[in-house]
Amino acid sequence: MVRLEDLTLFVRAAALGSFSNVAREVDILPAQVSVAIKRLEKTLGIRLFARSTRSLRLTAEGEEYLTYAQKALETLQEGHERINHQDSELSGTLQVAAPSDLGRNMLVDWFSEFRVRHPNINLKLHLSDQVTNVFREPVDVAIRYGVMNDASFVALPLAPENRRVLVASPEYIKRHGRPEYPDELQQHNCLTYLLKGRIHNRWRFGISGHDQTIEVSGDLQCDDADVIRRWAIAGEGLAYKSWLDVSGDILAGRLEILLPQLQGEPAPLHLICPHRKQFSPAIRQVHHLLREHCTKLMQDFPRVEPGTKV
Repeated sequence: MVRLEDLTLFVRAAALGSFSNVAREVDILPAQVSVAIKRLEKTLGIRLFARSTRSLRLTAEGEEYLTYAQKALETLQEGHERINHQDSELSGTLQVAAPSDLGRNMLVDWFSEFRVRHPNINLKLHLSDQVTNVFREPVDVAIRYGVMNDASFVALPLAPENRRVLVASPEYIKRHGRPEYPDELQQHNCLTYLLKGRIHNRWRFGISGHDQTIEVSGDLQCDDADVIRRWAIAGEGLAYKSWLDVSGDILAGRLEILLPQLQGEPAPLHLICPHRKQFSPAIRQVHHLLREHCTKLMQDFPRVEPGTKV
């Protein structure tokens, strides 16, 4: 029988990459963490970590089991909170930081739904394309795109399979044609994004099973991702955007996917919190609602099989 405390230590060890770090976090000895992991491995009949004197990494079996362990702990925590808070209304102030495009076009409506369910919550929504430091800035959680490699905070997945897609409006395609090959992007007006003064003009794709980066250029740049989307809809050029940001425009016919045989750059979406202990009932309800909406949007995501010939 799997012990709950062993499962918890396993998940944190996978996140922090060190038994010693886990031990400091929960105030026990590193040897106790090691014993718990060995006990869990014996119960499961698999090896979860490949250990050496200098490194700790998940085995293939460990990576596969981690997903189930995280879901199990989240389900148990949610059940505990439902039992203890089922007769009480959520209240207080919740401060959320989010990207501009997703915030304006998706989160405003989603959080309106959240407020209908929990009217006693005061919501402060901070929209910016700058990366929010959840340790220094006055926010409870942040919604963030990208692969999360920082073990100093907890990242709960919202749309782990989300990727970028290359899009343009029907008007632009009618005037300038539809590119057939990746190299042809250099002949098109590409709408480029600025972040901290850096131009994101190197667009990475999965081509024939391998990654390839195409350097693009154009006469329009902006540090607001939502403006890039609006320019694309207006027929100003090509945009390389997260599926979540443009899925509604694609399904409505305002934008079309170009080079659908290419696999876009990964853009997983996460809910970020400094520490699992800070996951209040309100934050857990937000995570549940956002994950629900993101899952629905990802149902229409056009997947490309790796190795597809261009």
